[in-house]
Amino acid sequence: LHLPPGETVVLAYLVRRIAAGAVTILGVLLFLFVLFFLVAKPEDVARKALGERAPQQAVQQWIKNHGYDRPRFWNPEKPTETMLVDHFRRMLSFDFGTSDADDVPISRRLREGIGPSLSLTLPLFVFGLLLGIPLALLVAFFRDTYIDRAGVVLCVLLMSVSALLYIIGGQYLLGKMLRWFPISGFDPAPAVIARFLALPVIVGIIAGLGDSVRFDRTVFVEETSKDYVRTARAKGAGEGRIMLRHVFRNGLIPILTQIVIAIPFLFTGSILLESFFGIPGLGSITVDAINANDFATLRTMVFIGSLLFVLGQILTDVSYTLADPRVRLE
Repeated sequence: LHLPPGETVVLAYLVRRIAAGAVTILGVLLFLFVLFFLVAKPEDVARKALGERAPQQAVQQWIKNHGYDRPRFWNPEKPTETMLVDHFRRMLSFDFGTSDADDVPISRRLREGIGPSLSLTLPLFVFGLLLGIPLALLVAFFRDTYIDRAGVVLCVLLMSVSALLYIIGGQYLLGKMLRWFPISGFDPAPAVIARFLALPVIVGIIAGLGDSVRFDRTVFVEETSKDYVRTARAKGAGEGRIMLRHVFRNGLIPILTQIVIAIPFLFTGSILLESFFGIPGLGSITVDAINANDFATLRTMVFIGSLLFVLGQILTDVSYTLADPRVRLE
């Protein structure tokens, strides 16, 4: 396969990043094995799943059924029949086994939770961008004025309030007092799903708006002091045109970092929103696994999260070249 020099450099860069990501994933898996199989004893896990008063025979049978009775690192008779090999094999082949709490296949639980999670995180992500970036651009347009100062103060106030207060306040005001939306619950039927998702989406947007607007506003204001902006002003370009055609485009690189790296995590759901609003997504699955001491589900969610993080990092680097032709992958 013969590629042009530029494409060869890009391919070599991607291979290096993927290799580094693979090493990171292996390190995460090793850490998970130490955390869940060395720190915690199989008998402790079994008793948390069956109850402290479970008979010893039931505990031993549970340990055997889940494969926790094998040697951890080395098996002289069958070297591949160890907990370490089985752990890496299951995770890397996406064969996550069954839950420690109720023996439900974890893959089935993931398939059932991905839909509710995406139905919440996608609108939250899209509407957050459509609202946050224009507001940041508007505040940056009126920089060093009372509008700018008031906007910064409001953003700091929004950032200073805990997300739990937004959730409880939104449920009480919009759900209980005004009765505009259900306080919690989820129904995937097309006729009513928007009604159940409206309140958590509104609360999520408000909770994250201060942070995003303040960051984006800082990026845009910094761009307004660059040489190319002064050159555009000297040529007679209007301030509105400068903000839209120059500042906005050149300020996308740091903003794109946050956007692209957040995309893979849309699939893992929102732990707080799903838990408080009763949405049966992957975030709720994680919380339920913590409460039930379901180590098998927990290590699966951590593995998926680390995999998505590495993917997000690679996508971020690639997106730089799409947003700014001056950036090269080398």
